[in-house]
Amino acid sequence: MKAHVDVEWWKYLFDETYLLTDARSVCDEELTRREVDFLEETLRPNQSDPILDLCGGQGRHSLELSSRGFTDVTVLDYSQYLIDCGEKRAGREGLDTVFIQGDARDTGLPSQSFKFIFVMASSFGYFAGDEENRKIIIEAFRMLMPGGKLLLDLPNREYALQNFRPTSLHRVNDDVTVRRKREMEDDVIYSREIVMSAKRGCIRDQKYLTRLYSPAKISNMIYSAGFSSVTCEKDFMSRDGKGDYGSMTNRMVVTAQKSGG
Repeated sequence: MKAHVDVEWWKYLFDETYLLTDARSVCDEELTRREVDFLEETLRPNQSDPILDLCGGQGRHSLELSSRGFTDVTVLDYSQYLIDCGEKRAGREGLDTVFIQGDARDTGLPSQSFKFIFVMASSFGYFAGDEENRKIIIEAFRMLMPGGKLLLDLPNREYALQNFRPTSLHRVNDDVTVRRKREMEDDVIYSREIVMSAKRGCIRDQKYLTRLYSPAKISNMIYSAGFSSVTCEKDFMSRDGKGDYGSMTNRMVVTAQKSGG
């Protein structure tokens, strides 16, 4: 499977089918509220602080922050479809969340323009090699103000290695079923997702990957980008025993601070 994963798979996966197959995570409003509670408790932002939701998809965390009174929240994601979904919801709910389509490795946003940047829901590690993943951390460092903080929500490598499942199956609704096949090599999980509709047949057969990081390795990567402090917390929002949620089953949160401020 490794040789057949397109290095740019992330440009094509995140569409209307993704919102269907991953709805139990990325469209779960109660989970989103709990995750935003955690962001507030951990980062302790003021409501006027500029915040960037990097690789933020349809902006579920940012929209929740905006609904709580945060006034300077920006979402950046590569998927134009998800950006459009977020903008439509913001319009319906009267929220001023800003949505931008772009590449997290080179956003084009101004330097030192955000007090807080977060990457939620295992949206980091989409490249098999460290170099491209490191570019996202370097870009985040550039965009952070002195004293600003970066938070990464990652798969828990230790849990993933100990509980690796080569196959999974879950039913989305009466019509759609999702089957995933996985292989692991050198801390990379290569996955094939097959989405079947009883009415329409196969509606997706897509391969993708997730790069796993140990606390030590991700900390070294973050320090090498220039951050002055790094902390790691395992078992974030664990769903162990509640089914196979892939990289969202058991997670690790990494928080880093840029010196100064």
